[in-house]
Amino acid sequence: MKNLHSDDHDLGLTHDLRLISRRMAQQALQRRRLLGLMLGAGAVSLLPGCDGDAAATVTDSSNGRTGIGTTTTTTTSSSGSCVADPTETNGPYPSDGSNSANGSISNVLLQSGVVRSDIRSSFGTSGNAAPGVPLQLDITIVDSNASCAPLGGYAVYLWHCTRDGLYSLYSSSVQNEDFLRGVQVSDANGKLSFSTIYPGCYDGRYPHVHFEVYQSLALATGYANRVLVSQMAMPRTVSSSVYSGATGYSASIANLAKVSIASDNVFGDNTDAQILAQTPSLTGSVDEGFNGTIVIGLAR
Repeated sequence: MKNLHSDDHDLGLTHDLRLISRRMAQQALQRRRLLGLMLGAGAVSLLPGCDGDAAATVTDSSNGRTGIGTTTTTTTSSSGSCVADPTETNGPYPSDGSNSANGSISNVLLQSGVVRSDIRSSFGTSGNAAPGVPLQLDITIVDSNASCAPLGGYAVYLWHCTRDGLYSLYSSSVQNEDFLRGVQVSDANGKLSFSTIYPGCYDGRYPHVHFEVYQSLALATGYANRVLVSQMAMPRTVSSSVYSGATGYSASIANLAKVSIASDNVFGDNTDAQILAQTPSLTGSVDEGFNGTIVIGLAR
């Protein structure tokens, strides 16, 4: 006779499988109920970064986009973000071997001395320095397809205009200069830095900084080897403070008033997330200069 108090495991494999299936279904139902309670109580929307930090988003009416809140001296952007930087034009003044200046192919990447952190002075024969508000840019190169893993040994070629909106090697008054151009290589943590000046705003463009990324310094010899060409968008509130408060930037005041990120012919078609990733976080002042950080994401 069968024992009326026999355990479940005495009833055979078929019974055991049914029991396991019932228990799994009950657990799934409990999880769904718990999730429903959590969603019913409301959820807090966070902007994630690689380090797990979060920040509240606000709308910056000055450029018509949603982003991290900004002030005249401090901005918080996507430092730590895994957004892949979009490809942008290298513009008419890259000196990366893709076009000519003064009647010949211009490629500063082949010049001795271009690998340097401080790009404020010409490394050629003149030795002249570009005047302007000091700007320190600390850059981190990461793999946006690998949880923000740092990319060491990558070379970044960075260049931008003077406070007057001119480009060395191309504009007539500075065609014998090669300042505000340089190359640096990322360390094991994907980090590198440049000492430069705050760029001016010339007619028709939002304030920006150009850069190209190469897989190694050995490959940083011409535009054909680059793995990314893009641009940084300078924070509008900081730009306005610099242009109105520093000597030599007066022409930038009117030029900035005529353009926004949304209307810019380079940044205008980017998403909010992309603009956030392209905008460096800046701290400092017009009198003391600014320190900036930005993460450049490569979709490898």
